[in-house]
Amino acid sequence: MRRRRFLVLAAGAAAVAGCAARPARERPLVGRVSIVASTAAGGSWEAVARVLSWALRREGLVRDVDIDYRHGAPAAVATAALGGDRAGATPIGPATPTHRAGARWLITGVPMLAAAEMDDSGEILSRATPIARLVGEREVLVVPAVSRLRDFEGFAAELRRDAEGPLVAGGPLGGAEHVLFGMIAQGLGVDARRVQYAGYGGPDAVASAVLGGRAAAGIGPVHQWERRLGSGDARALAVSSAARVEGVDAPSLLECGVRVDYADWCGLLGPGGMSDDERALAVEVCDRLGDSPYWREACRGREWISHHLSGDGFAQWLGGETIRMRAALRDLGLLNRPDVIHANTNCWGDCVDHQ
Repeated sequence: MRRRRFLVLAAGAAAVAGCAARPARERPLVGRVSIVASTAAGGSWEAVARVLSWALRREGLVRDVDIDYRHGAPAAVATAALGGDRAGATPIGPATPTHRAGARWLITGVPMLAAAEMDDSGEILSRATPIARLVGEREVLVVPAVSRLRDFEGFAAELRRDAEGPLVAGGPLGGAEHVLFGMIAQGLGVDARRVQYAGYGGPDAVASAVLGGRAAAGIGPVHQWERRLGSGDARALAVSSAARVEGVDAPSLLECGVRVDYADWCGLLGPGGMSDDERALAVEVCDRLGDSPYWREACRGREWISHHLSGDGFAQWLGGETIRMRAALRDLGLLNRPDVIHANTNCWGDCVDHQ
């Protein structure tokens, strides 16, 4: 995705010029940062936190970074990180960092914001300062190679004929894949409350369900299906971007008549009480990180797409994205459903929940 800057032209040009001329080891912009990473995203946010920590130090943007991995209900993790002591956000790992004075940034994305809607725990964004969107993963709708559903049109016709017919497998209930399935149903004019979805705790379990015939189709990040698509075990019906994805022989949802451009994105929030100067500095760090060859190479190696958007632009986008996600969850019947959150919090293996 093409990176957008929300700066006046002169300031943007000066920033780029300054970045290009910056010595490799100039004084860090920020002394200490604590990155809070919830385990709610099944390990992907933990990976983002590790790469982010390494790149910030490697570029000399931050003097010291510690990572606070937290297990528990996503909304509780957010509350604890953004201000407050809501129970349930438990630190994990071999050592819990001591949070000395410094910045605190929370890794966020679809699972956390959706969980807040389902948990009826209040608006996370009202307690947060949006900093930047960093990376994302495009999703793909797949079927087994032996499926009678030959293309997206066939899948759409089946869903329109009987919304309760084709069972679709993906990540946990209310997660990125489930939200996308709700948006697809919306786009096809199908009653999303009737669609059948099986949420699994990991990609291998999803693939096993789809290829083993226990689900008619599956949704997941493109890179998690690449090997099975390449071997011919699975067939892609559509990708979630507005344009086709290189290496995937499938149309975009937009080409199929579904007006959805979607990615399982990941970004950073700061506490709601950040000063203007603190926020500006955090945004500058993220903008410089986006220009970093080390960060870009690390993202390519993990098949994360560049999804950079910062400051006011990110805040505006985030507001619209939250509204879109809330509408999908409402149509799926998942708003104010803390029982779903509890089930997902305790489902990290191959357990499965059905809607």
